[in-house]
Amino acid sequence: MFILFQAINTIFANLFKTDMNFTDEIKRRRTFGIISHPDAGKTTLTEKLLLFGGAIQEAGAVKNNKIKKGATSDFMEIERQRGISVATSVLAFNYKDKKINILDTPGHKDFAEDTFRTLTAVDSVIVVIDVAKGVEEQTEKLVQVCRMRNIPMIVFINKLDREGKDAFDLMDEVEKKLQLKVTPMSFPIGMGYDFQGIYNLWEKNINLFSGDSRKNIEDTIAFSDINNPELEKIIGPKAADKLREELELISEVYPSFSQEEYLAGHLQPVFFGSALNNFGVRELLDCFIEIAPSPRGKHSDTRMVEPTETKMSGFVFKIHANMDPKHRDRLAFIKIVSGTFERNKPYSHVRLNKSLKFSSPNAFFAEKKEIVDISYPGDIVGLHDTGNFKIGDTLTEGEVMNFRGIPSFSPEHFRYINNADPMKSKQLEKGIDQLMDEGVAQLFTLEMNNRKVIGTVGALQYEVIQYRLEHEYGAKCTYENFPAHKACWVRPENPKNEEFAEFRRIKQKFLAHDKYGQLVFLADSEFTIQMTQSKFPTVKLFFTSEME
Repeated sequence: MFILFQAINTIFANLFKTDMNFTDEIKRRRTFGIISHPDAGKTTLTEKLLLFGGAIQEAGAVKNNKIKKGATSDFMEIERQRGISVATSVLAFNYKDKKINILDTPGHKDFAEDTFRTLTAVDSVIVVIDVAKGVEEQTEKLVQVCRMRNIPMIVFINKLDREGKDAFDLMDEVEKKLQLKVTPMSFPIGMGYDFQGIYNLWEKNINLFSGDSRKNIEDTIAFSDINNPELEKIIGPKAADKLREELELISEVYPSFSQEEYLAGHLQPVFFGSALNNFGVRELLDCFIEIAPSPRGKHSDTRMVEPTETKMSGFVFKIHANMDPKHRDRLAFIKIVSGTFERNKPYSHVRLNKSLKFSSPNAFFAEKKEIVDISYPGDIVGLHDTGNFKIGDTLTEGEVMNFRGIPSFSPEHFRYINNADPMKSKQLEKGIDQLMDEGVAQLFTLEMNNRKVIGTVGALQYEVIQYRLEHEYGAKCTYENFPAHKACWVRPENPKNEEFAEFRRIKQKFLAHDKYGQLVFLADSEFTIQMTQSKFPTVKLFFTSEME
């Protein structure tokens, strides 16, 4: 009897221990995206965060739009050539017992769709703003998406060692243009040529700026009492007086930090620094790991799924072909929402209604990958894919549900794609097929003549597609303009009525099917869309592929 009692105790202890480990693993994860307008310093900030995490020893330098030493998160050859990020990259590292997953997103507006999809996979966001340029157009669009989803945001105002706008003017601009409610967590001492450092309101210390970008960690001076006369000795009487005035103004004008308000997406902490000079980054990171959310629940089409549930669920938010051109591999990026994802365990592919096993799930460090046996909610896992996955697919342990909110947006540019080398037709077909699966663009096949039309959010995507087709698939293509303004997904109230038949007859030149067989109307102007909706009221038009 005693032995049986001991055995039962051991079983319960192990179960309790497993639950505790599972919960602890969830709590220690931070999965976030970094968003900004191009050239605000987003990729540089990413690398400096990796430096502090000990994940890399030396950062890549981006100079004169050419990458001197390839930036760690920009691993595609075309990114190195152009000096911009064109694809979301995933980077993971440990810092102070926290597992940090960074999704470094493209800043360029032509690659915005990749960024919008990535925002479905993050639990929080850091918004990077250039001190001289302030809030720019692309930042406004991305922040609007975050606001709609109540994603917690931290603002990092970058390049403080350069001449720029006044700190208070910048925070006003952030509040007005981005419609945010900010609270400074650090504040600059001077700006540009007069820049001496920052006062950290979160940690109550002063961080002096040396201008030495090679230093990994700046010296900080604890300074809880701003009225201490020692301040004059450190930064000079004039700067000390100004700092005291500014901090007093901050306490009167801006709300105190509330983690509850921040997590609800109603309050945005602001940090100042210079990512290129490794300055203010540690303060940002130390505060981030304390206040940022661990993995959060996500809505599916049937219910809310919480990370602490024991059954695994996750969704594909990105597909990338040829991460390693030597092996022609194709990876599906899965965000784990609940439970644990285990190697060689069968999971249900909900859309295909079939069971799949994965022998080599990958964790990421830019283009470097390592096989992992177990992954937890918040983690991003790369699965080798032979064509089973498309963006938005859900994996579960049997439950039939789909995570929503990962649509394809209507493209704004349209071109016919032609084969420039008839000997490489198969390579071109395969290349287009795989690149479209990644979501870099959308493929439409015209009903009338079966010609292929590629639609993109931005014109630069055509250059990327052409480059990748040639260098990754050995195929060459040319383009011709196609006179379309917007793609509208079509859903008639009654596919058999006369009105829909008339719509098809009149619009036949502009009707196509997307990659998944859905009917699409490629309208040539906004006026045409309005007239069509007026003339054919039972034929509903949608501007995303998720037709709710």
